[in-house]
Amino acid sequence: MKRESSTFITFIKKTTACIMKPTNTGQSNANINKSALFNGSCFALITTAFTFSIRAGILPQLGESFGLTAEQLGFINSMWFLGFPISMILGGIFYHTIGPKTIMTVAFFCHTAGILLTIFAGGYNTLLISTLLIGVGNGCTEAACNPMIADMYSGVTMQKMLGRFHMWFPGGILVGSLISFFMTKMGASWQAQMWVTMIPTVAYAVLFFGKTFPKSHVAEATSFKENFKAMGSPVYIFLFCCMALTAITEFGPSQWVSIVLGASGANAMLILALTNGISAVGRFFAGPVVGRLGQTGVLLMGAILATIGIYLFSSVTGPMAYVAAIVYALGICYFWPVMIGSVAHRVPRSSALGMSIVGGVGMFSTSIFQPIIGGWIDSARAANTAKGLSGTALELATGQQSLIKMMTFPAILIVAFIIFFIWQKNAKTEATESEMTMAVH
Repeated sequence: MKRESSTFITFIKKTTACIMKPTNTGQSNANINKSALFNGSCFALITTAFTFSIRAGILPQLGESFGLTAEQLGFINSMWFLGFPISMILGGIFYHTIGPKTIMTVAFFCHTAGILLTIFAGGYNTLLISTLLIGVGNGCTEAACNPMIADMYSGVTMQKMLGRFHMWFPGGILVGSLISFFMTKMGASWQAQMWVTMIPTVAYAVLFFGKTFPKSHVAEATSFKENFKAMGSPVYIFLFCCMALTAITEFGPSQWVSIVLGASGANAMLILALTNGISAVGRFFAGPVVGRLGQTGVLLMGAILATIGIYLFSSVTGPMAYVAAIVYALGICYFWPVMIGSVAHRVPRSSALGMSIVGGVGMFSTSIFQPIIGGWIDSARAANTAKGLSGTALELATGQQSLIKMMTFPAILIVAFIIFFIWQKNAKTEATESEMTMAVH
């Protein structure tokens, strides 16, 4: 084990040195290799997606290999979501100071170390540390690549490229889910599946190797003081709280799909693939949908469909589970981008810092709820075992009861977004009346 550890530590040092190779920082943004940097960013986001979907696929195997309870698996999952917001927020704050190159170097180191520590894990504690490192790498990717793409492009092109970049999270989960499904079918070990996550990691390192990164634009026109003042507004606080619930609605059932749906008669990883495939397509067409229904309308309809989808998951079996997946996917696919967009639109003075913090709280919330969901699963399994259930019947009842509890999250959101719709409608009416009064005078 010591020899293996020293080998992969040496590998990390050598490859990190490659990314850190000095470049011509004096080169203008117009002359940088935009294609390579953009493709590298996409592979970095695919790495994030693979660490989500493939880890979801191997969760039962990890539990069996190390004798872990669902609550312990929940704490392991929570490390992925804990590292993400910490590095994303810190990276967002210091982006203009240290630049995307340094942030992506940290991302590569954390991804590589986290993946290899998972593969060579000796038990629960190592899995906690490795998953935390992967989460930090994922947050660094978001913190560096979003503003880097914005620095490379402008106007309509920037919006298009950012949209294409963000498609690779659900798109990568789709690919990763299918990879995990087929490798499990072929009897591949969970370690072999984790090795697959190194492919996009090495790919983005190669694409970033020796490249000049774009210079940061001038810091935000508004100061941190003004940003924090805006974040104290009622609308921002409301969106902040709702983000905690939209995120767990999206990532809760998805991360536990193998356990809560494993006995439903449908393949859990195919359900995960279907859900994220629909999400990827839905996000591609987010503009027209939001334009027709409005941000609040999209969020409200999403909460309603997510609630129905999770309810169907908890009550149907066999092929109908795939129908439930379609309904659920249509519910969650717009949550993340529309929540971030709502902050930008309704609390613009909070600036990039406000958006980073709202995104961070979404991941932090998911981290907190992972062991709670694991506890629900353990409690349901114990209660059903006491009733005399065993085998498939035990796992089916356990998964369905756990899903009923998860349905609480979007159900609360339905009420919250109805209140928000009325609140914002009245606010617009008051603003219009105020404008008419000023015009008369």
